[in-house]
Amino acid sequence: MKHIPLPIVRLRPNAKPQVIRHGFPWVFANEVVMDRRTKGLSHGGLVVLEDAERKPLGLGTINPKSKIAVRMLDFDTEAEVDQAWFAARLTRALEHRTRMYPDPFYRLVHAEADGLPGVVIDRFGDVAVVQPNAAWAERLFDVLVAALIEVTGCTTVIKNGTGRARSLEGLDEELTVAAGTAPTGPIAVPMNGATYMADVMGGQKTGLFFDQRPNHAFAAGLASGGRVLDVFSHVGGFSLAALAAGADSAVAVDGSAAALELAQAGADATGVADRFETRQSDAFDALEAMGKAKERFDVVICDPPAFAPSKPALEKGMRAYERVARMATPLVKEGGYLVLCSCSHAADLKRFRDASARGIGKGGKRGQLVSTGFAGPDHPLLPQLAESGYLKALTFRL
Repeated sequence: MKHIPLPIVRLRPNAKPQVIRHGFPWVFANEVVMDRRTKGLSHGGLVVLEDAERKPLGLGTINPKSKIAVRMLDFDTEAEVDQAWFAARLTRALEHRTRMYPDPFYRLVHAEADGLPGVVIDRFGDVAVVQPNAAWAERLFDVLVAALIEVTGCTTVIKNGTGRARSLEGLDEELTVAAGTAPTGPIAVPMNGATYMADVMGGQKTGLFFDQRPNHAFAAGLASGGRVLDVFSHVGGFSLAALAAGADSAVAVDGSAAALELAQAGADATGVADRFETRQSDAFDALEAMGKAKERFDVVICDPPAFAPSKPALEKGMRAYERVARMATPLVKEGGYLVLCSCSHAADLKRFRDASARGIGKGGKRGQLVSTGFAGPDHPLLPQLAESGYLKALTFRL
């Protein structure tokens, strides 16, 4: 069978091909020759990327509707993106996770850093939740699922096609069971000595945030024998780990009743329900009320959603992070600890650290920065792509 040549997409003369050669995985729309032919290429189709001198740079995928026009898949322009190709990438990703974690609960694929641009896969035992957040992954989704089952042995695969990233790619939202049968209830996930409940069909994102695992553990180590406040708690990430590590008590605050029900179920499963309390409230309202009531805690953790998800939202987001720090600071006992987190791509570490320090100062205290945490090793960072290092966790002693 004759091999049909792939369409060619060419960089503009002012683009920098060495950036791609050194491993940067994206080519923006203003960097390629976006003529009528390129604009007419299949949404999510494979292309060969060339520099302005017509020298091949690698195999990519085109999306004329996205600001990221080309995502790089392989330096080999002859590569066949089939089930075997996917299986090789997934096997490499799996080898790293099984070396790090004894139980099959982790992020299996972290997009570009694992060589699968725009693809996120979280594993919950025999259940895998896949987020195909790029047009090419949507197009080849069935092949990806077949390879995933082949490599991991997972019996259920859930397609979570929700979120902002898909809309930027021109993709519709959908949540479906791609293989096997949907779980009948939350999945119990062991982490840091606690048991968490992940709602993979109705919870936030894939159902649980594996990225905070090392930061949960660090904060838990500070909490033994103390009183803990976990604000924006979701399913009790920090509070349940702290209780498992010997905290006297923990209060979890979140605006979502469903998330707090899962947190309570996790406390029951962990055997710490007698020391666990939930409060459904807007976080800022709760911080204000606790401040007025002069409540005090040994460890306070604030892990809000992304206040600065994009550059246009950056300044407003930094003010929100500063406000969190200012309102949380008075709730920390003298010599206690304040853990402040950001999952905003647009807010780099220095900006977040500065906003946090300003907030602590305005809250009437001074803080020593004793630890800077990031996402766990199942969320590898692609050095060329700063956006892949989104999570920051700062621990201050006040």
